[in-house]
Amino acid sequence: MSAFPVHTIESAPESSKSSLASLQSAFGVIPNIAGAMATSPVLIGSLVGLFGHVHGGSFSEKQIQVVLLTNAVTNACTWAVAFHSFLAEKEGVDRLDVEAIRKRRVPKDSKSAALSLLARTLIEKRGHLDDHDMSVFLEAGFGRDHLLEVIGIVAASTITNYTGNVAKPKLEQDFQPYRWHAVAS
Repeated sequence: MSAFPVHTIESAPESSKSSLASLQSAFGVIPNIAGAMATSPVLIGSLVGLFGHVHGGSFSEKQIQVVLLTNAVTNACTWAVAFHSFLAEKEGVDRLDVEAIRKRRVPKDSKSAALSLLARTLIEKRGHLDDHDMSVFLEAGFGRDHLLEVIGIVAASTITNYTGNVAKPKLEQDFQPYRWHAVAS
């Protein structure tokens, strides 16, 4: 059970209200994890700032969800895995690819596989990529700018994943069908 309140716009600290309003505008609701983050105006403000850049970058929403779902699984954040499984399917990621990522495997689509593998490797190696790690990604047709952009996506999702693991917000009803439990790798 969470020891952190899940704020609404009305109950949030004054400095968190505009960030929650931005997320409500983007999602149509305020996800419970954002409500928990709002306890810290610095944290929720940081997420919203990165969120805008990540979702306004050069990757499609489908590709972003592949990275975000991979990050959630790699960081073993049960709330975020359910949330990003839901969003990945909504954005058109094949259900079999979603299941593969949830089981720590790569998707069948080669570009999605390269994105997923890079995201997982960045987290597992704490950013210490070797030449092989980078060349696999680049050989899939991405540029060096894309590689650096993935770091931004990983940074944004790390905020959410770590908050989920600390605050343990309740999983919303819409995401219940995507409930996930970490499995040994």
